[in-house]
Amino acid sequence: MMLRVTFPVERGNETILSGELPRKMNAILEDLKPEAAYFTTFEGSRTALIFFDMADASQMPSVAEPFFIGFDADVEFHPAMNADDLAKGLPASLERVKKYQ
Repeated sequence: MMLRVTFPVERGNETILSGELPRKMNAILEDLKPEAAYFTTFEGSRTALIFFDMADASQMPSVAEPFFIGFDADVEFHPAMNADDLAKGLPASLERVKKYQ
């Protein structure tokens, strides 16, 4: 799963100046145990792209709430595959496409 977290500029400034952002982000990342986490900007706001394994959709609230409550952040979940997932899923996809041609 790819999680995109976008922090509002004003709240982001507050959490950086107070030291909250790195402390809370480290705690969240320790819990999520992501495969990768990248930090960039998106539409002018601080943004984190976090790739992690989500076994069940019921995990969404526990993943999102720390960002909503702690940072007033916007949170989006996007299914994502790694190369192994693509290698596993592509043959079945091709079979399905052939079925409808």
